[in-house]
Amino acid sequence: MENELYIKEMRPGLYLLDEGHMATGYLVIGEKKACVIDTMNGLNDLKQAVRGITDKPVFVINTHGHPDHIFGNVYFDGAYLHPADMALARSFIEHPEFVQSLADRGLKMPPFSPVREGDAFDLGGRRLEAYELPGHTPGGIVLLLREDRILFTGDSVNHHLWMQLDGCAPMREFVKSLDRIMFLENEADWILHGHAQDFDDISLLRCLRDGAEALANGRTENDAPYTWFGGVARQHPFPCRPDRRYQQDEHVICYRPETLAEA
Repeated sequence: MENELYIKEMRPGLYLLDEGHMATGYLVIGEKKACVIDTMNGLNDLKQAVRGITDKPVFVINTHGHPDHIFGNVYFDGAYLHPADMALARSFIEHPEFVQSLADRGLKMPPFSPVREGDAFDLGGRRLEAYELPGHTPGGIVLLLREDRILFTGDSVNHHLWMQLDGCAPMREFVKSLDRIMFLENEADWILHGHAQDFDDISLLRCLRDGAEALANGRTENDAPYTWFGGVARQHPFPCRPDRRYQQDEHVICYRPETLAEA
């Protein structure tokens, strides 16, 4: 069914939460606590679904402030979000249509607490570490689940990266942000992103970085138009390693040409 919540156990104590194949969140369960990473569009009572899996205390971390990652916060008491994305989140939370939707359902958006690079969350035997990756949004973060060697990247690292939105960083600045966290390719084996159905090899991080650098250097000869709800942008294909495991074969960065010239 459309908008149905699908739950898949990826490994013991780690669940993929898929809301109608439109957005993906994750539930990570430790010995003492559990964490929901991104709450999707809020079309299902996510807290009730989580309670069907674990009775441990649960908290929420949002990887960034877009609605398909934060609207499900309404079922919880609060959520962590990077301060640089709070204005972005408010722009969606205060939209009249969403306000009316909450009123109709008797729900309210809970407050945000700040999460910054260096913050770590001890779940008991499992530890989530936050690292800043501005680009897709100003306050994007990735989360390293150190014991499992998994990097949760939200929308900041994926196979179809949107960099054409208002507020996205210029491509050269995004490359700098990626370079700053490239050490994580030695700390993780797998990526789980915000629209995933399965694991991607950690080399996706390097492949995306190299694709962004090619864009920043003007290598656009193989790019094509990309039509989306905001108009027509461009999409830049980038290769990934043929000997590694990825969910899909096509990898692109979507962008507006004028942002390539921005410093």
